[in-house]
Amino acid sequence: MSVDQWLKQVIREFMRDPKENNLGDPFREPAFGDPLVGFGKGDDPLFQEMKEHVGPFHMTPLEIFQKSFPDEKVTAAELTVISWVLPQTEATKKDNRTQDFYPSERWVRARMFGEKVNDRLRAHVVETLQQRGIKAVAPVLSPFFKRVDSEKFVFASTWSERHVAFVAGLGTFGLCDGLITPLGKAMRLGSVVAKVDIPPSPRPYKDYREYCLFFSHGTCGKCISRCPVGALSEKGHDKRKCEAHLRPTIRDYAREKFGIDQAYGCGLCQTGVPCESKIPLVEEGK
Repeated sequence: MSVDQWLKQVIREFMRDPKENNLGDPFREPAFGDPLVGFGKGDDPLFQEMKEHVGPFHMTPLEIFQKSFPDEKVTAAELTVISWVLPQTEATKKDNRTQDFYPSERWVRARMFGEKVNDRLRAHVVETLQQRGIKAVAPVLSPFFKRVDSEKFVFASTWSERHVAFVAGLGTFGLCDGLITPLGKAMRLGSVVAKVDIPPSPRPYKDYREYCLFFSHGTCGKCISRCPVGALSEKGHDKRKCEAHLRPTIRDYAREKFGIDQAYGCGLCQTGVPCESKIPLVEEGK
């Protein structure tokens, strides 16, 4: 079995373990469906370009690896970025489609407890690789990951799972800033950087917004009306309005309604839209 197929199997088997992949009590059901996995080469020029598009603070695979393993001699070409998509379950998407202001409990749980599943998967992939003598790091779990203020994007981070997934051939950006993947926009992303040689996944797109019908065909824009606080428009995503709805509005609602502390997540713009579960068809944007 090739290394890429082995890693896909490792990730798939982890996500099929109900002890690892669940929404927590009382929803003892999967947090996410079967994952989609892609690979990017550490020396892909797009990683360097992120310093222009995201910000100079965004780390390349080589930078995060060298920070994590300062004594290891390595070149960017020797590194591979393993990226994955964890799709929301049909039950979670169905619940959230019916919402018009607050998210459903399943969605909140998928954001809160589901991201803990994602973190465990990140750690599991790193540990499994290291058991084979392959050095690896999950950037989001490293001490070098942080949120930063951005003149261009209001706020950003030192490692963007969405941009990394774009490089790994997993999707393109939509009007609401979400990544539209073959499994849709209602999902979570994760990644690991490893010193291992894996062929890069093909990028079946030429433009970074190719899958979004608003940008590619001038139609759709259905995510705009799904936003309960007007954080979306034809001009794009107002992060400050979005953030204010998440915290404190949804955080307080989740605590009072579901008894989940410090939870947030909305996802209304990711559900009830043509790109919810797939790359949208042209006719769906009308």
